[in-house]
Amino acid sequence: MSPPAGGTAGGVRTRPAVDPRIRERRAAEARRAGRRRLRRLSIAGGAVVLVVLAVVLLRSPVLSARVVTVRGSHPHTPTSVIVRAAGLASHPPLISVDPGVAASAVERLPWVATARVSRSWPDGVVVTVSERQPVAAMAAAGHGDALVDATGRTLQRVAAAPAGLPALVVHVGGRTIAAAPTGAFLPAAAGPALEVASTLPPAFSAQVVTVIGAADGTVELDLDSGLTVLLGNATSLETKYHDIASIIAAAPLRGAHTIDVTVPSAPVVS
Repeated sequence: MSPPAGGTAGGVRTRPAVDPRIRERRAAEARRAGRRRLRRLSIAGGAVVLVVLAVVLLRSPVLSARVVTVRGSHPHTPTSVIVRAAGLASHPPLISVDPGVAASAVERLPWVATARVSRSWPDGVVVTVSERQPVAAMAAAGHGDALVDATGRTLQRVAAAPAGLPALVVHVGGRTIAAAPTGAFLPAAAGPALEVASTLPPAFSAQVVTVIGAADGTVELDLDSGLTVLLGNATSLETKYHDIASIIAAAPLRGAHTIDVTVPSAPVVS
């Protein structure tokens, strides 16, 4: 008589018999699991290969900044200087060009007011710039003059101020300050005089020889006729300009030395 399944025979425990169909199902499932693992490994490996190929391609000369275009009016800043400042002279991979960083670098050039950088795949970069406009000339340290814009930034050193540009004189702390180094800015105390220099109206701007900013924030104008205009603080400038233009146009100011418009709409000629 045979011992029952899982029983003993002669003192030795026997393992119960496994149905062949169950064994086959287990084997099939194991094969399917192996195929799934292999498929996942293949997909992961393929993804890694694609990423590597993409990185290599993005950093290859094919996708580098080979075509750099500079747009906008920039007569005082050569194209080569703009391209170099933007970090594009070496034609870097387009993926590594940061438009914001490149634009900020270009805006540090003395004459550049604004810069915008955009990438154009697969190999182009466009840099669009606008330049600052000088509003006055200021004595520079050492010798010569410097052109300054409405923000007080020194744009360029020149041997002599160009015709038609007023001189800017600013007194701070009992002394007359010199223009800042090229690309740097004048102190805040120069603000009122700069505002006047940058807003002079066409009615008499050509007659202004010098714009003088005092330490207390008041501003004077020296005209080519020998007249001095006292503007006071740089407030209500539109009204003050209207008063000045009306007085100059009304009649010859024989014997007059000063036009005082420190009180808007109540000018005094003396």
